Amino acid sequence: MPKMKTHSSAKKRFKVTGSGKVKRFQAYTSHMMRNKSKKAKLRLRDGALVSAADEKRVKRMLAQ
Repeated sequence: MPKMKTHSSAKKRFKVTGSGKVKRFQAYTSHMMRNKSKKAKLRLRDGALVSAADEKRVKRMLAQ
């Protein structure tokens, strides 16, 4: 069986943590930032973890 290739768009969007969880970036950060409060923009800076329902699919795309 050949090796699985990594999904190119997935490797740009997700990182696997040391404990094996998958980290993602927050949505709603690309445009219309003047309409968001400073507090909202501050919260959007931090990454979040991929939900348990999607984690298996994302790891498969990352060939993990």
